[in-house]
Amino acid sequence: MSDHWTVDDMPDLTGKVMVVTGANRGLGYEIVRALARKNATVVMACRNLDKARAAAQALRDETAGARLDMLPLDLADLASVRTFAASVKSKYPALDALINNAAAMLPPLTKTRDGFELQFGTNHLGHFALTGLLLDRLLRTPGARIASMSSAAHRLGSGRMDFDNLNGERRYRAFEAYAQSKLANILFILQLNRQLAASGSAVIGVVAHPGWVVTGPRRGIAGIIAQRPAMGALPMLRAVTDPAARRNDFFGPGALMGLRGTPKRAAPSAAAQSTASADRLWRVSETLTGIHYAWPGD
Repeated sequence: MSDHWTVDDMPDLTGKVMVVTGANRGLGYEIVRALARKNATVVMACRNLDKARAAAQALRDETAGARLDMLPLDLADLASVRTFAASVKSKYPALDALINNAAAMLPPLTKTRDGFELQFGTNHLGHFALTGLLLDRLLRTPGARIASMSSAAHRLGSGRMDFDNLNGERRYRAFEAYAQSKLANILFILQLNRQLAASGSAVIGVVAHPGWVVTGPRRGIAGIIAQRPAMGALPMLRAVTDPAARRNDFFGPGALMGLRGTPKRAAPSAAAQSTASADRLWRVSETLTGIHYAWPGD
């Protein structure tokens, strides 16, 4: 695998259909931009359709013929997740990639429509439900990939899943809740890959993290160390398009302790590789969302 991977290393994606959550700004926007330039059809899953349309127009102005489809999705509302999945399935018989990128970050204690802490509910449970609802389309597509956007923050906070306080009811610290949701993103892919392998599917699950990304004017140390969203998007783009990617690959920036640089394989924390935690999180997620994955032969 290349040590200096860029968008120029992406293969042509003509005929591929890819869903990107949180697609109208930041990392999501840059992911859509790169996929569209390589001729993929990109379903932009966004909470605000007006903002999605504005983003899509900007992308079309830049890339003539960009194949973009905008559909509303609020990951903090499981009814919205179900409606979105039904819309995708009605339009697309096959799905080449599901890129679970959207995230809530550092709000005051807030609950989703279904009563979950906002960061855990959006960043993990919403994507867990979405993946389960779209699973049949992914399983029927040769070479399909399911990708989660995690963060280097998964190592921080308590560094483990606090299954007795997933909704922040005993104690809420916004950063710890965020870190826990990003740890959950990796554990989800770990258990998903175990299930995929057991079912005999060739679909693979991968994870990426963007390093330290800033938007707007750069100031202070961020201006020296952090990178722009276009660079932060590269690990995810590599995860979903590099032919050499494997199950459970974790891509992140390769320089300055994973804070910046071109994407390389990285190692998640020991807690993120716990099969016991991954299995428990899966069972809890099924109970909380009411989504039970349907595997071939079940």
